[in-house]
Amino acid sequence: MDTVRYPSYRDSGLPWVPEIPEGWQVLRNGRLFAHRVQTGFPDLPILEVSLRTGVRVRDMENLKRKQVMSQKEKYKRAAKGDIAYNMMRMWQGALGAAPVDGLVSPAYVVASPFPEANSAYFSYLFRTAAYMREVNKFSRGIVSDRNRLYWDEFKQMPSLLPPRAEQDQIVAYLRVQDAHIARFIKAKRELINLLNEQKLRIIDHAVTRGLDASVALKPSGIEWLGDVPEHWQVNRLKTLCAMKSGDGITSFSIDETGEYPVYGGNGIRGYTSGFTHDGEFILIGRQGALCGNVHHVSGRFWPSEHAVVVTVRPQHDIQWLRKLLSAMNLNQYSISAAQPGLSVERLLNLYAPVPPLDEQGYIANTIELETQDIEIAISRTNHEISLILEYRDRLIADVVTGQIDVRDWLPGPDDEVADEALAALGGDEDIEADGEDEDGEE
Repeated sequence: MDTVRYPSYRDSGLPWVPEIPEGWQVLRNGRLFAHRVQTGFPDLPILEVSLRTGVRVRDMENLKRKQVMSQKEKYKRAAKGDIAYNMMRMWQGALGAAPVDGLVSPAYVVASPFPEANSAYFSYLFRTAAYMREVNKFSRGIVSDRNRLYWDEFKQMPSLLPPRAEQDQIVAYLRVQDAHIARFIKAKRELINLLNEQKLRIIDHAVTRGLDASVALKPSGIEWLGDVPEHWQVNRLKTLCAMKSGDGITSFSIDETGEYPVYGGNGIRGYTSGFTHDGEFILIGRQGALCGNVHHVSGRFWPSEHAVVVTVRPQHDIQWLRKLLSAMNLNQYSISAAQPGLSVERLLNLYAPVPPLDEQGYIANTIELETQDIEIAISRTNHEISLILEYRDRLIADVVTGQIDVRDWLPGPDDEVADEALAALGGDEDIEADGEDEDGEE
């Protein structure tokens, strides 16, 4: 549909949305939600939150999540339709409407909507960039990265209130757009998976067999490796590199204006004013969905607790080792397949094929050349996903603040929405930790 503005607007009195449609109100959250503090419901399912798609029922096959079942008496009840948010991470979008009656961590606040409030509309509104900046203003704590948005501050925050029928229409419209975007993202991610498989086949052959097809082979003695070139060695990883787990979250305050990047298991998580590492390193995702992920960093940085820092010994090529580690499928060595977690000691004792130093560099360079087109295709596809997600964020912000009028929109024959299909809007790395280490005091 073509974007249409409302016929008339008025001054909202809010700096983050200067004008709103006539007929919309601005009310404090305490006029829209009641505070629900209920514990002692151990039979309810545990809920988790995606930073992009909201609250969903947690997969209890995860080992770590089984371990917290003994603490379910302390968890808070969120009734179906309640808004639940993480006090420390609402500014990142750690909130959503409960799809069923369930339990959330004590580190969460549960807000029960009054009849005039559609919690799905507010779940969209609260995750807009403008609103999350307001969350920071109302949060308090000793240091910035430990700020919390308590109920007393949340209830004072002003929010927009369209008429209830318009809220419902906005939610219906955005869910349909989400479904179309999710299908696009799912197709792009499937393409990326195929490209990655193709790339890994090239890497695997090069780092385990070398580049000379005529060279004589010998048994490696390692089941996953099979035969290797006769002049290669087979050594433990600890002879090739040193490894150390990254630093805890409290080492430095994460600050988007900081000078040094904070690296997790899959790239930059934020910035900080200090650094603990300076040089060229390999990082391995240590736990969670990114367990076993391998990437290269250089310069001054701070590695988070979700990464293993690999320092390559001088007699080995860092780019060759990065490709070797990628080919080793390290997540298979996690302590638990249900809650992946890599042990540094276990990694260091793994065996790997080791060609001479000059051959290591040749292999690394050849892999770069042979996978260059694949890398370009992966990068382009990831960029397309980023662009569609940026479009989604802008569309949501415009619709929930009344800058686009969707009251006359009607769903078409292809506009069916299934909740499970919307999961593609986020990724496993998008799942928010539930704050089990927090006391949740309010």
